[in-house]
Amino acid sequence: MEQINAVNALTQQFTVTADTQQYLTFTLGNEEYGVPILTVQEIKGYIPATPIPHTPAYINGVMDLRGVIMPVIDLRVKFGMPSAEYDQFTVIIVVKVKNKMLGLVVDAVSDVLSVKSGELQATPEFGGQVDTRFIQGLAKAGDKLVVLLDLDRVLSEEEFTTVSAVAELEAASA
Repeated sequence: MEQINAVNALTQQFTVTADTQQYLTFTLGNEEYGVPILTVQEIKGYIPATPIPHTPAYINGVMDLRGVIMPVIDLRVKFGMPSAEYDQFTVIIVVKVKNKMLGLVVDAVSDVLSVKSGELQATPEFGGQVDTRFIQGLAKAGDKLVVLLDLDRVLSEEEFTTVSAVAELEAASA
């Protein structure tokens, strides 16, 4: 809980300037990822979501966040990574994507990373075999590379429609 409070305090201190963008970084396995700080609404300690039958495996379910029913996505599953046990470091990053609230389950929150526009590295080309549309670019954080996510593209239009429909159905039945 101290980690969550510290990161929430950090996100309130940072502002975005014309030539610098900030990203909340987090881990999935041994990899570092980042999401634009301005999309982050809050960080919550992991609590189980209410499962919804017949949803894709990457949707853990839905949760009620102060009266807003939002879907909870396990990014490990979405990215095809091996599953891991949720522990005291597992958190849900609440983000706003296309005017909808989503919860993203990640292994742990790391830091807030400031990236100047000239420091953002392009996504490498892997050919048609690998879908990299959801990657905004790469940035260096010390000796590591951080994969910066484009949250508007992490879910395809069809997946986003499915996720939104799940939350709306649950909200209607509540």
